[in-house]
Amino acid sequence: MAEAAFEIPGTGEAPVAVMKRCELKYRMDRAQTDFLLRRLAGHMRADRFGLTTIASLYYDTPDRRLIRASLERPAFKEKLRLRSYGPADADSPVFLELKRKAEGIVYKRRVRTTVPQAERFMAGESDDCAGGQINRELVRFRDFYGTLEPACLILYDRTAYFEPGGDLRLTVDAAPRYRTEALDLTLPPEGIPLLPEGEAILELKVQDAVPLWLAAILSEGRIRKTSFSKYGEAYERELLKTNRKAGEQNV
Repeated sequence: MAEAAFEIPGTGEAPVAVMKRCELKYRMDRAQTDFLLRRLAGHMRADRFGLTTIASLYYDTPDRRLIRASLERPAFKEKLRLRSYGPADADSPVFLELKRKAEGIVYKRRVRTTVPQAERFMAGESDDCAGGQINRELVRFRDFYGTLEPACLILYDRTAYFEPGGDLRLTVDAAPRYRTEALDLTLPPEGIPLLPEGEAILELKVQDAVPLWLAAILSEGRIRKTSFSKYGEAYERELLKTNRKAGEQNV
């Protein structure tokens, strides 16, 4: 399975198996989103896929060790997810992705696979997900953490933008939502909203610094950098529900 043979929608980038970059996040209301998109004209273009529904199935230990560690904001953290761009079925391409963040730099290692093959791999029934060096890294990750199970499905509607001739990539994720049941990429993309209606998450993917023209647009639109993990937010919401239930039972 050659990664380079398949263009990845919803990313605004060439298909690569390894990525290293800074990712900056911003939370925007509807007015800020409209302002940003107006001002991007002439600087960036939407990729040819347009609006794409992305589904990311996060794997974690039964005690949610990975997300709990991530929420402590350590210098190094890592996550594993299975991602589809648009509706998935048994034969459509999906991506098993190991995402690490060290000292603010994001490193992604991913392989193209299918849902059935990824499920066998994660269940330990096979060590072959796609072959190659990244496959070996995924095996080491899986075996190091022991039992890894589907923990949370994150969904959102993404439009990706790219800078012609440049390295800058930008995505706008609308209607982020989640579910902790029916953890299957082939099911309809429904879930519990993570943000108030109309709000979106802007992600900048840069190799070095944000260009001055974009920094000026963000400042004018009062679009402020924030820390927002979709999986982290979902986990904290579910934890709050659990704690409330336990409190009610103890009354």
